[in-house]
Amino acid sequence: MATATKTKKQNIAQELLTKQRAFFRTGETKNVDFRIKKLKLLKKAITAHEEEIYEALKQDFGKPVFETYVSEIGMVLEEIGLMIKNLPNWSDPEKVDTPITIHPGSSYIYRVPYGVTLVIGAWNYPFNLTLTPVVGAIAAGNCVIMKPSELSPHTSAIITKIIGEIYEEDFVAVVEGSVKETQELLAEKFDFIFFTGSTRVGKIVAEAAAKHLTPTTLELGGKSPCIVAKDADLAMTAKRIVWGKFLNAGQTCIAPDYLLVHENVKAALIFKMKECVKEFYGNNPEESPDFPRIINKDHFKRLSAYLEDGNAVVGGNTIPADLYIAPTILDNIDWEDEVMQDEIFGPILPVITFTDMDEIVEKIKDLPTPLSLYIFTEKKSLAEKLILDVEFGGGCVNDTVTHFANPNLPFGGVGNSGVGAYHGKFSFDTFSHHKGIHKKSTWLDVPLRYPPYEEKVLLVKTIVN
Repeated sequence: MATATKTKKQNIAQELLTKQRAFFRTGETKNVDFRIKKLKLLKKAITAHEEEIYEALKQDFGKPVFETYVSEIGMVLEEIGLMIKNLPNWSDPEKVDTPITIHPGSSYIYRVPYGVTLVIGAWNYPFNLTLTPVVGAIAAGNCVIMKPSELSPHTSAIITKIIGEIYEEDFVAVVEGSVKETQELLAEKFDFIFFTGSTRVGKIVAEAAAKHLTPTTLELGGKSPCIVAKDADLAMTAKRIVWGKFLNAGQTCIAPDYLLVHENVKAALIFKMKECVKEFYGNNPEESPDFPRIINKDHFKRLSAYLEDGNAVVGGNTIPADLYIAPTILDNIDWEDEVMQDEIFGPILPVITFTDMDEIVEKIKDLPTPLSLYIFTEKKSLAEKLILDVEFGGGCVNDTVTHFANPNLPFGGVGNSGVGAYHGKFSFDTFSHHKGIHKKSTWLDVPLRYPPYEEKVLLVKTIVN
């Protein structure tokens, strides 16, 4: 079984690290056939436990089956399939050009596993954001200790069950628990750490990793702007913003955090968004089986306070006993309002009006770097300008959130919103050390590089230039 049970005489983190280091040193995980076999086991187990996964996400969030499959199960299965298909090719040494100055010989990039890795998952998409990086770690040949979030306990339990059924803990192990268990893990020296969560906790992880010079990938968050130009297709824009914002009740790190809309189209856009909310969730969204709940009371309390800002032109009502906050659009918002100070992470969309696109772009540049940015416009030149001029992790033109669903795109933040990227080949590369190797021939040894140097520098300059 891969589930760890702590006793007073044992430090589970140390025990698991010792076991996994010993197993890694056998070299078995470096075998591509071994990795593929283990990935196939995971795929089979996920499919076998699909109904239990649906139930777990329903208990943790009230998440509908469709959202669970599309944003959790399906993405993990797609990631596994991509790894299985491409691992033989990705794992081969990559031959690269060799400069004439060090001929005769050949140069290669070897992608080799780090060793024992730590994956700390997030609560908002607890199945996907825990297992997708684990898939990358296994594919790259690592051993893994994973720590799912305690805020989504039912999903954490089914992950533990699945992993325990198919893997020995010397290869992949799960440590459940809360802050204490996470701190114990971070106190140890891992070979690589992958963390998904808030910027605040990301700094704690980075500090702990720095003590051991452990490389990290940090998938964080931030306030992702959604810009609507005056030439946007408003009907399509409204539908895609409403979907992306209220997916998972807004508890999505790449959800449009706030809306910047040109004053000429604001009224029409809000009207169409209101119609979309009604179309998606009915007149009473609290009765919709397709609208999830807030994860816990603390987050509910924090989000409810934001409803004091501006005017709720859509939604605004809550049901504390059910942890329900309606899909809400807040108009008449200022940059100084409380709702604009931190990432919202809930079903509340503040609206700010602008008239000058250049001014709004400069304002975004002055703020902490967002994880995502969305622009709705029919002008390709405007979209390209924003893509190139504004610093952000990734995003969409005339859509929201869907860049996350493409395993051929890197997903990650920059600066305040994260370090590194993953998904597909990028996951494989993230969990691999790229080892540069030059294989030198012995049939010829050019004496140019050996002393005495005398006037050899002139010859080198001629060759190089």
